[in-house]
Amino acid sequence: MRILRVTVCSVCAMAVCLSMLGCSERTQAESTANAKKVIVIGFDGMDPRLCKRLMDEGELPVLAKMRDNGGFSPLQTSMPPQSPVAWSNFITGAGPGVHGIFDFIHRDPAKQCSPYYSAAKTIVGEDGWEVDQHKIPLEFWPFNHNPTQTLLQRHGTPFWDYLDEAKIPVRIYDIPSNYPPSESKHGHMCCLSGMGVPDLLGGYGSYQHFSEETQIFIDEDGGMRSRIVFDDNKATAKLFGPHHTYLTKPKRVETEFTVYRHPSEPTVRIDLQGQSILLREGEWSEWNKVDFELAMPSFLPNAHANGICRFYLQEVRPKFRLYVSPVNIDPSDTGGQKVSEPVDFVEQISKELGLFYTAGFQEDHKALSNGVFKDEEYLAQANYVLKERRNLLRYAKENFDDGFLFFYFSSTDLQAHMFWWDSDDPHPTRSPSEAKKYNAVIEDLYKSMDAVVGDFVREYGDDALIFVMSDHGFSNFARQFNLNTWLRDNGYIEPINCQSLIGTQPGATPDWERTRAYSLGLNGLYVNQLGRERDGIVPPSEKDELLNDLTRKLLAIRDPRTGKPVIARVYRSDEIYAGPHVKDAPDLLIGYHRNYRASWASVLGSIERNVLADNDSAWSADHCIAREEVPGVLFSNRRIEKVDPALIDLAPTILEEFGIPRPKSMTGRDVFDAKVTAR
Repeated sequence: MRILRVTVCSVCAMAVCLSMLGCSERTQAESTANAKKVIVIGFDGMDPRLCKRLMDEGELPVLAKMRDNGGFSPLQTSMPPQSPVAWSNFITGAGPGVHGIFDFIHRDPAKQCSPYYSAAKTIVGEDGWEVDQHKIPLEFWPFNHNPTQTLLQRHGTPFWDYLDEAKIPVRIYDIPSNYPPSESKHGHMCCLSGMGVPDLLGGYGSYQHFSEETQIFIDEDGGMRSRIVFDDNKATAKLFGPHHTYLTKPKRVETEFTVYRHPSEPTVRIDLQGQSILLREGEWSEWNKVDFELAMPSFLPNAHANGICRFYLQEVRPKFRLYVSPVNIDPSDTGGQKVSEPVDFVEQISKELGLFYTAGFQEDHKALSNGVFKDEEYLAQANYVLKERRNLLRYAKENFDDGFLFFYFSSTDLQAHMFWWDSDDPHPTRSPSEAKKYNAVIEDLYKSMDAVVGDFVREYGDDALIFVMSDHGFSNFARQFNLNTWLRDNGYIEPINCQSLIGTQPGATPDWERTRAYSLGLNGLYVNQLGRERDGIVPPSEKDELLNDLTRKLLAIRDPRTGKPVIARVYRSDEIYAGPHVKDAPDLLIGYHRNYRASWASVLGSIERNVLADNDSAWSADHCIAREEVPGVLFSNRRIEKVDPALIDLAPTILEEFGIPRPKSMTGRDVFDAKVTAR
């Protein structure tokens, strides 16, 4: 995604001011009428197996008390158990057939298998006025009816719309699968978007790294590395910003900063746009503002994209290494970029708390996976994220009187991806002792989250319904499976020397006139269907037979190293989904056994030599497998009556608590209704 809007027109500003009244002022009558409180604490990735063990060992006393009072159950996750899908289930009270999110990655069948991020889409306005090297979009003028805009791709109605309509105050902090945030039609909902919000460069973790021993290049996942050269202990480097999309040939804007290295001490001074940042080796800076100016024609004022970043001085000598965080959208001045509802809710928060992360992925796991961070450096950065989240939690509590409150923690997911390892099997990147050491980090994190829940129970337990929930659990990720390689080797993708689904090199990409099935994303398999895919060949009348053949063969796959089955379940989308968007789903969903997952390369269509290989990444744990393998958790300060509750059950339960009947679009049921049977 790119930063395409940097101003807010006066009409929009007026609308924002009006909507702000719903977040800052309510009449006494409304406050009295809506005195109920429902609080949901979302711990992404919290695992029921680990919770049970730690509760049994006396390490999670608050959660154990909820369990002992009947307020605990594993929580059935989505299929696939990917965060955008799972949180969309929670938000809509329905499955992917209703909300239309099936994976992190979707494909456009009209372009054969062109992959894109599933949850948000930027539509570039076609209208523009070319002046010299500039193309000025008509969005600068109020009469434009075709502006550039980023659209939320999650369908269905979020449960908070019904609360908003009923004049029940809603406060939501960092929720995934809601960027750009859905609008409050009645002025009683405030939301800060979480997972899905890009950084200022339009990526999802575009760190920048400067050292004396590298040339300029961009990592496959968006991180940028640059060589820095000192002359008499002084060096000048460039910090990259967003694309200047108002040019006929868009290019990245940049700004210079200067590094002064002390001649003998392990310290530096960084000068950036009038700011002087003093750092010792191993020290992090606070947030620093950075302004990227987008030069415009002389008759227009220059546009600006406002960001914030942090510097981490890793090493001064003998090899200088400086890490710069992804440039986040400045929460104190977003320039009209909508990361909250209303648009300046985030700015209200910033006035109280100062600067903070706004990007959806805040723990910089890419830096660890790519060797820019060491384990301890990643842990320090992740703990800073958690510190900020606790600070935001304090703000959330201070501004919550009644109604609905949702608060999200990413730490239990993004630290688990990098540190979880709960077996004696060889770890992808660590020694046995190091694997145990860092797995203990997750256990300590669970203990600290138990204390967070304890604070809520002490403060609100007597007069609020409290839920603690997660979207899925966790598993080791030791072996990776390339589904496209298997499809090629078994004759479903032709020719046999095909290396990628995407590209133009003859022979290296599929002959679509002979290709019957392909895979994109973490769990999806698509039939190359006649009349649906651009180059489809499989008639709909032959589809069932092909899917049955694929299912049988996939379930029979064994890992030649261990003899164990790789795939636990194969799900047909037309059997597990219902709703208007089933037509957009993968035809089959692949549910891997624990320890296995789709290979890194296969997610975006690369076809490797081997079907199975060791996972060699620091990203050593995952959950994108069979849903039965990785349920989430559900705790409550009230007894849970429903057997086998699911993510889709929470939205209707919340509405029922406020006296709002379950909408027809929601397929979930009230978890406190003992008459509801298991699925």
